[in-house]
Parts: sequence; structure tokens; C-alpha cells
Amino acid sequence: MAVKQLLLAKPRGFCAGVDRAIDVVNLALDLYPGPVYVRKEIVHNVHVVNDLRAKGAIFVDELDEVPDGATVIFSAHGVSPEVRRRAAARGLKVIDATCPLVTKVHHEAIRFAQEGRPIVLVGHEGHDEVVGTMGHAPEHIHLIGSVDEAKGLLVSDPDRIAVITQTTLSLDDTSTIIGLLRQRFPGITAPTRDDICYATQNRQMAVKAIAERAQVILVIGSRNSSNSNRLAEVARDAGAQAYLIDDMSQVDPAWLEGVECLGITAGASAPEYLVDEVVTSFRARGVTDIKEVEAVTEEVNFALPPELARDRAAREVGLPS
Repeated sequence: MAVKQLLLAKPRGFCAGVDRAIDVVNLALDLYPGPVYVRKEIVHNVHVVNDLRAKGAIFVDELDEVPDGATVIFSAHGVSPEVRRRAAARGLKVIDATCPLVTKVHHEAIRFAQEGRPIVLVGHEGHDEVVGTMGHAPEHIHLIGSVDEAKGLLVSDPDRIAVITQTTLSLDDTSTIIGLLRQRFPGITAPTRDDICYATQNRQMAVKAIAERAQVILVIGSRNSSNSNRLAEVARDAGAQAYLIDDMSQVDPAWLEGVECLGITAGASAPEYLVDEVVTSFRARGVTDIKEVEAVTEEVNFALPPELARDRAAREVGLPS
């Protein structure tokens, strides 16, 4: 094996929204009589979902799979108002694990719709986050996902367009699309802060930093993870070969032929123990030159959903939740 050096991107792995969502499920399993249901994957990572399933969480695609009156958790990707209405009508105990940064985009969509603006949502059709966001202003939102779609966009009131984005996109690709929209619609309105979340941006910056030296980058993350796929794309755009893997078992030795410097990163929904397993595997093969490359320091935390924090506090003082 030619690999002599590993470069570990930092930051990598869990973001604050993912940490919070996983904590929500673990606490719910501890606090409430089972079963505890989770609508959709709590985060898009096969290992995280399987770990929580083994602890007792029941993952479902839709609310009609949840018994009346049961406890259900909404995933970090958010849901539409219609899903919330159906949950209330069924008497379900809802715990909302929606990432606060996704909630921010929902509020933007609502505000722009109330102002009567056509809304352009830059995102990937069918992604759970996009489905939830579109549900907040279905009559107003136009979804686009590429430069070509931006070029062909037609709206009823082009002077009053507002733009929002999925939180897990490629920063570079999104900037190009929004730049084109600004050229076509000079009066476009955008949020005061980027919708692409801090963690997505930081992980992409870190990948660019290691791509300057690494010939190949392994991105640990599941196939349905948008931010993990974007990390692989960013690495390729920066000049490295990149491969998306769930874990070390999916590494093809042929990828590493002639590679002396290998980069490692992980998507925002991938647990750190998967990185550790990859590093341990290369250590066992004799690689000792292992360096962490820090692009930016992260110090972000999100509070638990108020309903869960309340019930936990009540149990701590001996009150019924």
C-alpha cells in the first residue's frame, strides 16, 4: 500500500443540529413509555438510524403508521404544516427535532409568502428538507436545482422575487445559481444571512483545505445525505478524487493505488466513531503520519425542544411528564 499520510479534515462529522436530533431520540426513549416513533430518518445516516433502532426507536415513513396517541418525533429535516395538522388531529405526542437552521428557512418562506412574493427555493427535488419547506408556502415556491433551471425560470412577478435555499447545498454551486438569478432579476430579495448552514460551509472549507495536498479523499456519509454528497463534489472540484462511503468496509483498494496522501472527512450526520475506524484500519497497515487540518473552529450548540426539556426537568424533580 502506497498511502503514507492521512489528512483529517476539521471540522467534520456531527453538527449541532444532528447532535440535538440524536439527543432528542435518546432522551425520548429514556423518558417516555414505548414505543417511540420517528417520522423519516432522524438524520440521513444508516449507522445512526440502525443504532437508534437497536435501542427501540421505530422509524416510519408517514404518520398513518403511528398509532393514535403515541409519541412521534419529527426528523431534523423538518416537516410541512400539513404533517403537523395531521399529528394534532390524531392526538399524537409530538417532539420536534427540526434543526433550528431549517426552521429559520421555514420562517423566511412564510414571511415572503405573506408579502405576496414569488419564492425561488434552490434545492434538490424530493429531499426531506425541501419537501417540508415547500409545504409552508406551496402556492408561492418555485423549486430549482441547477443553473439551467435558473436560466429557464419564469415567474408571475419578476420584480418581487425572493430566494431561499436548502441548508445542505454546495456553497459554490449555490452562489453561482443565485448570482445568475441576480443578473436576471436585479430586484431579488434574499435573507440577511445565508440559508446554507454554518456546518455545511465549514465542512466544505475543510475539504478544500485538505484537497490541496490529498490525492484521494474519503467522505464518510450515507448516499441519501445531501451534505455528504456535496463534500465529495467539493473535493472533486478542488482537484482530488473523492469517494462516498458508509464505513471502512466500502473502501476499494484500487482507489488507493499510487496514493501517498489520503484525506478523510465525514458528513454532518456521520458519527466520529466511523472516522476512528477508518484511521485505526490505516494505522494497522503501517500509516503513522496522521495530521488534522483545521479550517475553522466550531462552537455551536442548540437547546433541546422545549417540550422535551420540560419533561426531562419534571422527571428530575419527581413530577409526571
